[in-house]
Amino acid sequence: MRSFDADPAHVGTGPLGQKAHRRHIDHSGRLERRLYAPRPGVWCLVGNGLSNQTFIEGPEGLIAIDTGESEEEMRTALAEVRAHTSAPLAAVLYSHFHYIGGTTAALADAGRADLPILGHERIPLNLARTSGEIAPAYSRGLIHQFGLRLPPEGPDALVNEGLGLHFRNPEHAPFTPGHVPLTQTFRGGERLTLAGIVVEIHHAPSDADDSVTFWFPELSTCVQNLVWPTLFNIFPIRGEEYRDPQVLLAGIDHILSLGAEHLLGAHGPPITGAAGIAARVTRYRDSIQFLWDQTVRGLNRGKTADALAHEVRLPAACDDDYLTSEFYGVAEHHVRQIAAGLRGWFDGEPGKLFVLPPAERARRLVEGFGGAGEVRAQAHAAQDAGDLRWALELASWLVARPEAEAADRAQLAGVLRAIAQGTSAANIRNWCLTRALELEGALDLSRVAEHRLRPAQLAGRPPREALHLLRVMVDPARAEGIDLHLGFDFPDAGAAGLHVRNSVSVATDGAGATTRLAVRWADLARVLGGQARLSELEASGALAITGDAAGARRALAVFDPPGLGS
Repeated sequence: MRSFDADPAHVGTGPLGQKAHRRHIDHSGRLERRLYAPRPGVWCLVGNGLSNQTFIEGPEGLIAIDTGESEEEMRTALAEVRAHTSAPLAAVLYSHFHYIGGTTAALADAGRADLPILGHERIPLNLARTSGEIAPAYSRGLIHQFGLRLPPEGPDALVNEGLGLHFRNPEHAPFTPGHVPLTQTFRGGERLTLAGIVVEIHHAPSDADDSVTFWFPELSTCVQNLVWPTLFNIFPIRGEEYRDPQVLLAGIDHILSLGAEHLLGAHGPPITGAAGIAARVTRYRDSIQFLWDQTVRGLNRGKTADALAHEVRLPAACDDDYLTSEFYGVAEHHVRQIAAGLRGWFDGEPGKLFVLPPAERARRLVEGFGGAGEVRAQAHAAQDAGDLRWALELASWLVARPEAEAADRAQLAGVLRAIAQGTSAANIRNWCLTRALELEGALDLSRVAEHRLRPAQLAGRPPREALHLLRVMVDPARAEGIDLHLGFDFPDAGAAGLHVRNSVSVATDGAGATTRLAVRWADLARVLGGQARLSELEASGALAITGDAAGARRALAVFDPPGLGS
């Protein structure tokens, strides 16, 4: 498989009328809802959501590994396993920070609020990161990659997510948040006894740097987040930190060293049989090494990332096993990410050294090709000929111009839809269809193109930590020339501060600030969340400013949240 195929013969129709590559449709069968019992006392529920929920029974109770995206998801998983065991829930383990949103259901099942919840020490930091400074970009990426706004049926409907059938199973609406913080952290290297059974913990960064592998030696069972039901996603199209293949290989080699009889994962069906696990996981790890090795080989020969993305191809045998097939991301994107992760964005191509602004570059390209009419004609001809890469670039030029017309956006949407239907990779299909619907005006994602703080989110953070988020919401033009340290006195939450200087904002403890604002933290959180204005608080007496009041108003107006302006 090579990213996408323009041949319409490969396009099939799914049960909801979806138009997609036949291999992508067939992959749904591996992700169907099923409670696997690879050995007595071990259960793994696949197809309940994007991730699996795994249960390990020991002499003293049941261990739950990962709790999904919502309270409803975990409640459903517990109901499934309760048909097979009545052992009391003894502990919850988090494999990494992605699927830990249904733990309140575990506490309810256990009938106790002090249930041990264990995970890597970086989990709280990652939760804060993704819901903090990068929240809009992170949310927008999730919407595109997982097709969260695709229609429920028809040609553009979701087929599967590559790792699971759904990001959030519609049956679990309204998706009640049920995350419970850790009661005990680990770093990896620990050997614990939980529920009367030994579990060894190995730090194994994967798609998250807090990912771990759990090894239950008495059961010859490994639960991990490295071996997925698809080629590992070195580059997520939603955008993420670099996933270093060298680190991934070390984690996979550790799994191979265990000689497990049962391999369970955060995603996909379990694999049973030591010989089969060894053979398939070896091929899986070697596919990752191949991409890294050949990318580095090409870089050493002076080749650019653009060239290598087309030249480095996985061996054809990788399509023989779903573990090494492109059902999630695509190899050519992984090659680009490896090159960027090792060498940065500049790959030695002179034309990339000082690139024109996108709109200006597009205008000049279109003019150079003979004008918009000629580019449209060539784009249509390329699409008709199945030359979708060239059609995509030409149509993108037209849309990047400020004077782009509705017909230009429709043309680009058509190319994206053709690519979506020709790829076996869920991420690519979902991204292309979501972007096509945006171009056609069927989707409005402007809500995730700006930083919207929620009062409830802010109220759960210490004031200084919450004010720290404002540093990525500074308008540099409005902040130019301002140097003022503001102290906040919160009768309901202590003190904090902001120093606006050099067109940046630095959160402080407020000590030494001569200009001070007395206001309840709950009220300021409402302002930051768009439910009130600072001027309204001041007029009502809920806010009092001492010192340079005019300067304080000017300094607070540099931030994006409109409620901080006058």
